[in-house]
Amino acid sequence: MSFEEDDRVILHDKHSEFDGEEGTIAQVVETMFGDPNYTVSFEDGQEQGVPEDSLESAE
Repeated sequence: MSFEEDDRVILHDKHSEFDGEEGTIAQVVETMFGDPNYTVSFEDGQEQGVPEDSLESAE
């Protein structure tokens, strides 16, 4: 599933301080391999370079 800016998502990354939190897609950047990486904004900060498989739709 692909995400777009302003989509609500839940981050699943046990190494992130935002693991399990709901946030908003702030930016979508395509890697040189054509895969999307996301910047996700949370109430207390943001996480950059998040791969698609670490996100789940919150809607």
